[in-house]
Amino acid sequence: MNLVLAPREKGQLICRASGTPKPTINWAMNGIPIENSPEDPNRKVEGDTIIFEEVQTGSSAVYQCNASNEYGYLLSNAFVNVLSETPRVLTPANKVYQVIRNNHALLDCSSFGSPIPKITWFKDSQSSTLEGDPYLLHENGTLEIYVAQALNSGKYICVARNTLGIAENHVYLEVKEPTRILKQPKYKVAQRNRNVVFECKVKHDPTLIPIMIWLKDNGELPDDERFLVDSDSLTITDVTENDAGTYTCIMNTSLDHDSASAELTVVEATPTPAVIYEQPDPPTDLELTDMKPRSVQLTWIPGDEHNSPIHKFVIQYTDSLHDHGHWHNLTHVPGSKTTAHLQLSPYVHYTFRVLALNAVGLSDPSNPSHMYKTNPAAPEENPSGVKGFGTEHDNLMILWKPMSGLQANGPGLQYKVMWRQKDVDKNWTSVTVANVSKFMVSGTPTFTPYEVKVQAINNNGIGPDPAVVTGHSGEDLPVQAPDIVQVLVLNSTLAEVNWEPVPPKTVRGHLKGYKVYYWRERSLHKHNPHRVEQQLLTFSGNKSHGMLPGLQPYSLYLFNVRVYNGKGEGPASSNLQFETPEGVPGRPSFLRITNSNLDSLTLEWGPPNDRNGHLTGYTLKYQPVNNSNDLGPMEELALPANKTSITLPNLKYSTRYKFYFNAKTGQGAGPVITEEAVTIMDEGKLHPAAPAFGNVSSSMGEDGMLISWEYWGAEKHVYVEYIVKNDNKEWQKEYVNGSQAYVLKGLKEGLSYRVRVVAKGHDNQAVLHQSEEVLVTVPAMPSRQVDIATQGWFIGLMCAIALLILILLIICFIKRNKGGKYPVKEKEDAHTDPEFQPMKEDDCTFGEYSDTEDHKPLKGSRTPSNGTVHRDSSDDSLVDYGGGDGQFNEDGSFIGQYSGKSSIRETAGGHERSEAPSPVNTTTMNSFV
Repeated sequence: MNLVLAPREKGQLICRASGTPKPTINWAMNGIPIENSPEDPNRKVEGDTIIFEEVQTGSSAVYQCNASNEYGYLLSNAFVNVLSETPRVLTPANKVYQVIRNNHALLDCSSFGSPIPKITWFKDSQSSTLEGDPYLLHENGTLEIYVAQALNSGKYICVARNTLGIAENHVYLEVKEPTRILKQPKYKVAQRNRNVVFECKVKHDPTLIPIMIWLKDNGELPDDERFLVDSDSLTITDVTENDAGTYTCIMNTSLDHDSASAELTVVEATPTPAVIYEQPDPPTDLELTDMKPRSVQLTWIPGDEHNSPIHKFVIQYTDSLHDHGHWHNLTHVPGSKTTAHLQLSPYVHYTFRVLALNAVGLSDPSNPSHMYKTNPAAPEENPSGVKGFGTEHDNLMILWKPMSGLQANGPGLQYKVMWRQKDVDKNWTSVTVANVSKFMVSGTPTFTPYEVKVQAINNNGIGPDPAVVTGHSGEDLPVQAPDIVQVLVLNSTLAEVNWEPVPPKTVRGHLKGYKVYYWRERSLHKHNPHRVEQQLLTFSGNKSHGMLPGLQPYSLYLFNVRVYNGKGEGPASSNLQFETPEGVPGRPSFLRITNSNLDSLTLEWGPPNDRNGHLTGYTLKYQPVNNSNDLGPMEELALPANKTSITLPNLKYSTRYKFYFNAKTGQGAGPVITEEAVTIMDEGKLHPAAPAFGNVSSSMGEDGMLISWEYWGAEKHVYVEYIVKNDNKEWQKEYVNGSQAYVLKGLKEGLSYRVRVVAKGHDNQAVLHQSEEVLVTVPAMPSRQVDIATQGWFIGLMCAIALLILILLIICFIKRNKGGKYPVKEKEDAHTDPEFQPMKEDDCTFGEYSDTEDHKPLKGSRTPSNGTVHRDSSDDSLVDYGGGDGQFNEDGSFIGQYSGKSSIRETAGGHERSEAPSPVNTTTMNSFV
C-alpha cells in the first residue's frame, strides 16, 4: 500500500511473501536497486521491511519489492509521498443538521492535511472537547450522537489541527420533537343520510410545517362537497353506502410522519335500536412458558368482544436493550387461539404485549409481559445495500447500510470491508471498521472495475460469506472529441448530424451519451439578420447520429458534438456549419382596408416578419358575403413581391367582402391572414342623409386622452380605434357601450396617435361607418404640483389654528369682564413727583402718563422715527407693564388699548390738542390683556 508521511515522521514499508522455497526479498527505488540508490541516513532496509526515520521533504519515491525463488517472482510497487499540508476542513460552513428526538445524529467534519489532522469537537462556548457518552467520534472526524435530545441542539465547532496549523468549522444541530397522533380516529357505524366525524389530533414540532392528508381505502378522498377536511378532523355529511371503507389520516413533516386509520360502516336507518359494535377489550394475564434460547411460548386471556368476533391477535415486542420504548409487530395468530410460539433473535431483551382485532378495530394494548433476554451469537446476516463507486478519479467509495442492534446478534459489531481489482487481483485487500457505513479506498486507477464485499463481525464470531458486488472507481472527464462529424440537411427545418463514436477507453467513465450544441448564426436574408441563442440536444447511449428539428429556414447554422459521462462533458469537436434551404414564409405582418368607396376597396399590407427565403409574390383571394353569411364566388389575384397596396374596382355597393391574403416563396405559400370590409351604399338610390359620424374632438385629462364625437347611426357596435402614427401594426380597439365619449388610457407620453371611431354590423366584423381620423399628441407631462390649499391636512391645520384663536379671544373677554384692578393710587403715593399733575376731569388722563413726557412703545413694537424714547429712572408706572401709553378709567382698567386713540396733551398756550399715532394697534394690545 502507498504511504503518505509528513516531514520528520516515521513509517514502514513491509513486503511479506510466502512460497517454497522461501522467497528472497529485493528492494528497488525508482526502478534502481536500493543498494545502488543514493544513501539516505533516514532509511534503513531490514529484509522485507524498509524503516523510515524522520523523513525529509523531497524524499518522495516509488519503491519496488521483488519476491523471488527458483520458480518465479512477484513484483509490487508502493509510493512513499512526503507531503506537508496545513489542515483544511472540507465540510461546508454553517451547515444545519435536523434530526428527530431519540434518533442518532451524525455531524460531518471532513478534512485534509499532512500530517493527518486530528479532529476535536466543541459545543457552543464550552472549552471541553466532546468525548464519551453520548458522543462517539469516528476516525473520519464525524461526530455521532447516539440518542439525540433537545439539550443537544446548538452550535458545534469542529477543529482540525496538525503540526503545521489549525482550521475550524461551525455546524448547527436542531433536535425536533417527533410527530405523534394523540387521538386516533375510531371505528364508526353510521346510518345512511347521517353525518360522521373522524377525529385525528396530532402533536408535532412547532418549527416544522405539518401537512395533514386524509385517504379513503389508501386512495384520495372522493371529489365531493360532502367531505369536509378540518385541521384535526374529517366530516362526512349525508353518508351513503359508497362512503363505507377505511379512512386514514397522515400527518407529514419534512423529517417524519405518523398515521392512523379507522373504518366506517354504513347501515340502513331503522327505528329499532341498533346493536352497538365496539372494539374488543385488551387481553389480560400474559404469561411466558417453554422458554428456550431462541424461542418462547406466550399465552393470554381474551377480553370482551363487544358484539363483534375477534379476527386475530397481534403480538408486539419492544427491545429495551437497543430500541427502548418502541413497539414492533412480531407476529399474529387467529382469533380462535390464545397462545403463540415466538421465534426470537439473539442478544435482545424482549417484552411482549397483545392486541385484539375485530371488525370495529384494534383493542388497546394489553399490559406488558415480563422481560425475556436472549444470549448473544455470531451475526446471521451481513450489511445490505453494498455499493462501490468513485467520488474522485482516483478513489473507490465502498458504501453499505449499517446493521441495527437487533441484526448485530451481539456486542462489538464491526464490518470487514474487502475489495480487489476485477480480473486482475486474486487476493482480497481488507480492513475492519466499526461505527461507520462507508470506507474510502484511495490511489485507484481511473474508472476501473472492482469487486467489493462487506462482512459483519461481533464478539461472538463472524457472519456468513458476503455476496460480491461489482463497482467502479471514480470517473474523469472524457479526453477525446467525436471524430468524422458530418451533417445532412433534410429540409428547411430538419438536419441529421452523424459522428464517429469515441473509443471506450477515452470516455473514462460510464458513457451517458452525446450532446450536440447548435445555434443560428444568421439569416441568409438581409431583412432577418439576427442571431439565435445556442441550443442543446442530448442523445443518450452510444449513438452515432441525431436529428436537429425545428430549424429556421434559409439560415446559416453552426454546431459541434461532445461526448459526456457521469463526470461531465469531454472536449468539443470542431465547429461545422450548414445552411437550411428556403421554406414557406410566415403570415404577412398586417392587412388593412384603408379606403372604402361605392364600388371599390383599397387594401394595404406588410411583408412577413419571417420571410424564410426570397418572396416571389402574394396571393389575394376575396368573395362577397350576404346577410345570411353565405359565401359568394371566389376571386383570386396574383400580386408581385414589391407591391404593398391595391385598389379593387367594380365591386358591388353596400356589400360585405371577405379577403384571404398570404405570401409566397419558391417553396410555396405561407399561412393566410383574413380581413373583412363593406362597400358604401349607392348614394343615388338613397335620400341625402347626414353622415353617421359628426365632429370628433380630443382633449387631455388627468386619466388619459378624452375622445368625444357625434353619432347618428343605428348600429350599436361602436369602437374607438387608435394606432401610433407611422406604425404598421394593427389598430387597437376599445369598445364603447352606447356613449359618445371615451377616455383612452395608457397612451405613451410624447407620442402622436391616429384615432378614429367606427361602427360595425351585427356580426361585429364588417365596418359600416367610419369617422374621419384625428391626430392627437400626448404631451410629456411634468410632475403634478400639489395645491397645498386643497390638501386635507392643510385645511384641518387652519381650522385648528382658527379654533385656538377663538378660544384665546373668549378667555381675554372673560378676563376683561372680571374688571382687573391695578393699584394706581399706591403707585402714585410711593413715587412723589414734583411735576405731579392731577387727573384732568375732561379727558380722564393722568398728567404723569401723558404723551408729552413719555412715548414708550410696547415691547417688540417699533420706536417712532421722529423722536427717541426717554425714561426717568424714577418712573415706575403701569407703562412698564403695558409697554406703551396708558389710559385708565375710574376702576383702573386700560382704555387706550381698546379705543385705538392716542393720548391728548395740553400745550402751554391753552387747550390745543394734537393726536400722536399710537405705536400699538388694537389687535396687538388685545393679546396682552
